[in-house]
Amino acid sequence: MVPPPKPSKADLAAAVHKTVPDLVAPQLKVLFCGINPGLYTAALGHHFARPGNRFWPALHGAGFTPRLLKPWEEHELLPLGYGITNMVERTTNAASELLPEEYVAGGQRLARLVQQYTPQVVAFLGIGAYRSAFARPKATLGLQPERLGNSRLWALPSPSGLNANHQLKDLVALLLELREFVETPR
Repeated sequence: MVPPPKPSKADLAAAVHKTVPDLVAPQLKVLFCGINPGLYTAALGHHFARPGNRFWPALHGAGFTPRLLKPWEEHELLPLGYGITNMVERTTNAASELLPEEYVAGGQRLARLVQQYTPQVVAFLGIGAYRSAFARPKATLGLQPERLGNSRLWALPSPSGLNANHQLKDLVALLLELREFVETPR
């Protein structure tokens, strides 16, 4: 597949009015849930599209994908049993622009999506978004005691290049724990 052209400044400015469609199917192993689309991602129309984002390298490094996928190859996740959504659909330059009530509304939207598609695990890529949306201020990384419908919940750090608290190797290790959990028969 041919990569889309790099967005221009005008494309980025116009992206604030765009959303990125959910990549979802019934009974996924994992539904990855980002915080919200950034301008670059929305301009391209593909999840985690900004070049500095570590989602795709971390996903591959943890063994979720047989090769390093590009954002515009995201549909290759569905046959593997993985999908992507966002907590908040609104595009911003930075997640810090989101309002608390947007996280709560996003959590409600996510609950409806999970009820409809019943993924085995919902993996939040941004523990702060999870804490805000579900009023879990003390949530820690990893498996959560709560469920969303019948789906297990897993909190992870944001893979954004702006998140300096966790490096790629950290993200790979945390995603590997998730993959092992999902692949272990229960």
